[in-house]
Amino acid sequence: MRLGVLDIGSNTVHLLVVDAHRGARPMPAYSHKEGLRLTEYLDEDNRLAEEGIERLAAFVEEAVHLAEDKGVEDLLAFATSAVREAANGEEVLAQVEARSGVHIAVLSGRDEARLTFLAVRRWFGWSSGRLLAFDIGGGSLEIAAGVDEEPDVAVSLPLGAGRLTRDWFTGDPPSTEEVRKLRKHVRTEIARTVGDVARFGEPDRAVATSKTFKQLARIAGAAPSSDGPYISRALSRENMADWAIKLTTMGAAERAQLSGVSEGRAAQLAAGALVADATMDLFEVERLEVCPWALREGVILRRLDLLPGRLDQLNGGTLE
Repeated sequence: MRLGVLDIGSNTVHLLVVDAHRGARPMPAYSHKEGLRLTEYLDEDNRLAEEGIERLAAFVEEAVHLAEDKGVEDLLAFATSAVREAANGEEVLAQVEARSGVHIAVLSGRDEARLTFLAVRRWFGWSSGRLLAFDIGGGSLEIAAGVDEEPDVAVSLPLGAGRLTRDWFTGDPPSTEEVRKLRKHVRTEIARTVGDVARFGEPDRAVATSKTFKQLARIAGAAPSSDGPYISRALSRENMADWAIKLTTMGAAERAQLSGVSEGRAAQLAAGALVADATMDLFEVERLEVCPWALREGVILRRLDLLPGRLDQLNGGTLE
């Protein structure tokens, strides 16, 4: 089966086409993405502006044509925090569906964490024991832990790198006072979840997914993506603490010169680093292994586990 996954994230909208069948590893066949950064189109009332809606609708229409050209049999489309939390999110999706014919499911934060955890579990396997997984997106931070494919606990916090950059930083680089205030906020929010996760037991393996963690690992010395997905990559607590300080003193242009940092993500990497540092510190994780699979792969894997149906069935009912 050739599947298409349309991921409408807070930073990027991404069409991924894979060849897959149940029990097999999904093989990427085609990828098309755009750094739309939907959060930048939110106005004072937390509504997506018309320009953002138009750009999103245009991308989805383009993705439909590309999917057809690539022979996609089933197109799964989902949106995460930027659309989920927009005051006019339902209206936006209705407009996009009317133009493109594509039904877009809205994943809850918990479902983001669950499906990302599934991808991590399948990648590392049962021999990994109890897993603790972190994912820093543009709008939210997902945390999940457990010994099975369904996590014992799955949490989503409004601590995405893009959101925090927009809401807390006014300068480039941010002022010392802005950094201090954001650091305190991030640690307060994460600390509230530590007990809920820790009560299920110590993890045997701590894992990170997402572009933010991948870039942080890369600038701390991990192998480049060009070396392939099977190279072991990790991020140490000591290195993360050092880079969390360094990145907040750099401007976006300077960060973009670092190995593995894309120009489009450089502006929000400092806030992402503060979240990563706080997460590792408060959960007492000395080393995070970087997983190449994340939410998109989790959606694909769950779809292959199920009978044909819409993405809304991933949670046994609705994902709203």
